[in-house]
Amino acid sequence: MIEIGRYNTLSIARIVPPGAILVDEEDSEVLLPNKYVPENAKDGDELQVFVYTDSEDRPVATTLTPKVMRNEFACLEVKDVNNIGAFMDMGLEKDLLVPFSEQQKNMRPGQWHMVYVYLDQITKRMAASAKIHYYIESENIELESNEEVDLIVGETTPLGTAVIVNNKYQGLVYENEVFQELLKGEKMRGFVKEVREDGKVDISLRKIGMDQLEDGAAKIMERLQLNNGKLSIHDKSSPEEIQMMLQMSKKNFKRSLGILYKQKLVLLKDNSIQLIK
Repeated sequence: MIEIGRYNTLSIARIVPPGAILVDEEDSEVLLPNKYVPENAKDGDELQVFVYTDSEDRPVATTLTPKVMRNEFACLEVKDVNNIGAFMDMGLEKDLLVPFSEQQKNMRPGQWHMVYVYLDQITKRMAASAKIHYYIESENIELESNEEVDLIVGETTPLGTAVIVNNKYQGLVYENEVFQELLKGEKMRGFVKEVREDGKVDISLRKIGMDQLEDGAAKIMERLQLNNGKLSIHDKSSPEEIQMMLQMSKKNFKRSLGILYKQKLVLLKDNSIQLIK
């Protein structure tokens, strides 16, 4: 069965003026328009295509890469709004509808919102909901401290940046632990700090514990090498100075510096640290 809102591996049954007719094992058909048909394509060739519905609600295939698929979360930009809802850019010729009934607040063009994509069982169209709390799993969370996870960057809150974790859970990166620009909709890796009783997950963008210390030591070495082997900070420097120069806490800096000192890689001066050449 050809699945709308997902990738399908289909075979070319025949070439027709509008494009290629693709079929699955049950001989269900869908059109791949000419502009997406590979050069020298022929009957019997297998293609991996994404299937959705066109402006007339007919299933259609494409070789374009969508920004989100069915049953996934994504942070997308609103392209337009009309009398039935908002339309978001999902990377295809047809935008993704968020009906007014599925909006947390009125959406406006240019805004970015986290949404969950579903298949409307009546119309068989892909649609999206901004009421993501209905789709977030908050019980029996199968995550462990320091586990590496997939993140989708969402909106900024007073506490930090909201993220979706492993396409299942609600997470947060606290504002004072963000040392890089986080773009809405960006996909990246992170690490679990803690699973809270309310079902939300605290996330770090850096490894926790000893792995983080090793990363911290490597970061100090990198900055030393870029700065002719000397940095004008030391274990008595203020937390603000250390954070500004290295984007790490003073506690992590001192412990990372201890690793380098024990390995005889640096010298500790009164007002600086120096690389041993």
